[in-house]
Parts: sequence; C-alpha cells; structure tokens
Amino acid sequence: MIGRFLRCSDGSFVPVVVMAMLSLLLAVGFSVDYTSAVTTRSNMQSALDAAVLSITTMPTTTSKADRQVALQQAYAANSGQGATTLTGVDVAADGTATFSATAAYPMPTDFMGIARIDTVNVGVGSSVRKTPALVQADFKVSKVSGYWNKTMTLYGTKFAQTNDQSLMKIDYNYVPYKYTYQDHNKSYTVTEPKGYGTSTVYTVNGTTQTQVQQQTCTTTGSTSAFSNPPAGSIPGTTKDKSNNNKTIYFLTTCATTTYPASGAGASIDVSQMDQLYLQMDVPSGNPKTLQSNDAATSNRLYIGASGTDMPEVATGEKVDIFTAVPCGQTSYQAWEDGGNAVPAPVSNADFFYTVTGKCAFNQRPSETVMMQ
Repeated sequence: MIGRFLRCSDGSFVPVVVMAMLSLLLAVGFSVDYTSAVTTRSNMQSALDAAVLSITTMPTTTSKADRQVALQQAYAANSGQGATTLTGVDVAADGTATFSATAAYPMPTDFMGIARIDTVNVGVGSSVRKTPALVQADFKVSKVSGYWNKTMTLYGTKFAQTNDQSLMKIDYNYVPYKYTYQDHNKSYTVTEPKGYGTSTVYTVNGTTQTQVQQQTCTTTGSTSAFSNPPAGSIPGTTKDKSNNNKTIYFLTTCATTTYPASGAGASIDVSQMDQLYLQMDVPSGNPKTLQSNDAATSNRLYIGASGTDMPEVATGEKVDIFTAVPCGQTSYQAWEDGGNAVPAPVSNADFFYTVTGKCAFNQRPSETVMMQ
C-alpha cells in the first residue's frame, strides 16, 4: 500500500509529506540545538562568575593584562567555553572596587546546519563590586587589672596559607600593692582588691618583637576618701575585716608611654591577612586560653561603641575581627579573664583596650557582591 501510495501520480502527496517531514525534522533539530545553547550559556555564566570573583583577590598592583590571563585561566578551569574579555577594572580612592567581564563562544550546531546555520553565538556578562575592608588596626591599652598575669595576642593567617602568625602581643604583669596603716597603736596591712600592674604592647614580625606602648599603674591607700582625685584615676575601697571592717580607700593612676612618643600604639598591617583572631592566655585562669574564634570562649569578649557601652558576645558566637573593627572608627573592647562567671556586666572585665580601623581595598573575597 505504501509503495502504491508513493508511486501514485494522481496527486501531490509526496511533496507534501516530504515538506512536512522536513519541517518536523527542522523543528526537532532547532529545539535540540536551542536546549544545548541554553545549557552552554548557563555553564558559561557560572564559570565567568567564578572567574571574575577570583581576580578580585589579586593585589591592586596587578596589571590589567595579568588579570586578563588569570580571568581566562580561571574561566577555563571552571569548564567555561570560549574566550573571556576583562571589560573593566576600577578601584576608587576609598577602596571600593568594581570588576566586569564578558565571555563569548560560537557554539557549533548539530541540526541547524540543515538551514546553513553552523554556529550560534552564546555570550554572557558578569560584574562585581568589592567594598573597602580592614587593612590596618591600631591597638591601644586602656586599662588592665586583675591578680593574674595574662597575654593577649593577635593572630593572622595570610591568603593561600594555613599557618597563623603572631602580629601583636600585650603582656600584663600584676604588681601587688599592700597598704599599711596604724590604728590605736596597732599596725594593719590591706591588699588592694582589684589588682593592677604593668602592660606592655609589642608588634611582632616573625621572631622580632618591638615595644610600642607601655602602661604602668601605681596605687596609693588611705584611711579616708581622696579629695579631688586626678582625672582618669581609678578609685576603690575595701573593708579591713581584721579591724572591724574599717573602710580603706585606694586610688590608682596609670601612665601610658608610646614608642616613639608620637606613636599610635600597635599599628598592625592586616591587608595581607585572610583571617584574624584574638587569643587571651591566662595561665592561672579557668579556662586558660580564650579565643575570639572559639564559640566556647568568645562570650568572654565585649565589643561596643564606647567605653561604657560594650555588649558581651553571645554564647556560641564566633567573632570575625574584620567586622568587629569598623572602618575609620574606634571599637571599644574588653575581656573577662576567667575570674568571674559569664554572662556578667562589662564592669567585671579585666582587659580593656581600643582598636581603630583603617579600611581600603582588601584581597579578602567576603566583601565582594555580585552585581550582574
């Protein structure tokens, strides 16, 4: 029957059937090639996004030509097809950076060649914005107290490295103060209850420590309240249980010296650091080691906008030092060294200091936002 149908010359069914089959074949073929193009474009977009993000972590001194090479290499490594073009690199004076790129690929077709369409041009674009981030942190000791010696250290890990290194160290040495007085021809001795001493701040470069600040606190005692105490002095009282709970008054003053005299304290370059954390070592404490990036001990750290407004870090929260130090502002911070249970008011803390941040372009990827 089919044979007779095809040999039939009474009508024009054969051309009609052939044209119908060709149209159907073209429709199926175009659909297959279109689906392939959509998949290719999606893969190219993902590869270009990853490639653009990768070049934002390169130093600002990198030339555009070197960024283009790195862009193409990263694009190919992420299975991107075709060639990339770095269309824009701009780093503003405040450190805000934008990067943009495109990728193009003449995708060969499988079925559209029937219609003499051998390739389909597939193109994608991507751009990102990178906000300024912390590149320098200036640490200054405000007040350190307590009966326990302790050391606070800033550790950093460089980009593409795994070993952390010490960048700054603050040593506190407790210096006991005992006040002796006479009452009814009898001598009594009372120890100042809070405890103060000497704090020394160092910048650290490998095995080299450079002293940049020292704070020395001295205390005096009295059986009567101090009149007109100097600004910045720290008053205190205690009851002498050996003498009918007699009130004893103390006044502590702390003198701070920077090296050189006009220095800002410990100025730490963190522009090459991918990670930062603070660690407090208290040999007599419990726990003996406190870390800002340890969820079990970070709740002993206080961070705030003033010397009296320093909320305690929530239990179980890890602190990112990069975000804990605002750009161009001073962050007030304190540690409770382990002598008191937490949560507790910041007045119970023992280690007070300030950190002032300077922000600019930074290689860390976390400040990068995809725009396109």
